[in-house]
Amino acid sequence: MLPAERYEKIVQLVNEHGSMRVTELSEWCEVTEETIRRDLDRLEAAGRLRRSHGGAVSVKDWPALHAEIPYSEREIEHAEEKRRIAEEAVNRIQAKNRILLDASTTAWYMARSLPDIPLTVLTNSIKVAIELAAKEKIEVISTGGLLAQRSLSYVGPLAERSLEMYHVDQLFFSCKGVHLERGISESNELQARVKQKMIGMADQVILLADSSKFGVQAFTHVADWSQVDAVITDRRLPREVWDQLQERSIGTKLV
Repeated sequence: MLPAERYEKIVQLVNEHGSMRVTELSEWCEVTEETIRRDLDRLEAAGRLRRSHGGAVSVKDWPALHAEIPYSEREIEHAEEKRRIAEEAVNRIQAKNRILLDASTTAWYMARSLPDIPLTVLTNSIKVAIELAAKEKIEVISTGGLLAQRSLSYVGPLAERSLEMYHVDQLFFSCKGVHLERGISESNELQARVKQKMIGMADQVILLADSSKFGVQAFTHVADWSQVDAVITDRRLPREVWDQLQERSIGTKLV
């Protein structure tokens, strides 16, 4: 493969995957990792990709990897799948449980579906808190913190410290990216840090992710698969992904 052909192959791979590691590109292109590093430097200088620690990120996807999608857009995106996932999640909750809901739209669908039974619900979501306010038997605790306007969620040091005060039976959370090799990821560090805190305070961690999120690696790492107890997703999940989740002994429910 000529250098020019290799450059095009590298850009194609990075754009297709969103990001690639030097080791992966080295295997794909059958050249040394040092050669790949030099190629990436040249391609970054030409504006065709952006270097990251250990690899490269697509320039095409760079803004999307950082930016949160506004809540109004997320609310209607894959809405039917999210409703089914939320209903299945609600079926796993028992009276008097202490649960934690993140600021995802799927968590909001859960709040809408929750019966008015004795529960303690901790959340960093304004939308979830408002939805539960009309349910008399549910005690709602809001984290407070810095308001992320696009997601209507509380993030930052105050939200993180607030979470440290509690322990819950179940965490129900979503994310921006689900990657079989690289784990769970979020659009920015503030969201990722809050979700990392959430995972650390729950007996059971349940990931709510429609199939469109699989194969995506967003900007900031949240968790490895070893930290996830169960996944609820939709029936569009590719069979090979299902098989790999089973190999990892992660309870996966398709709805």
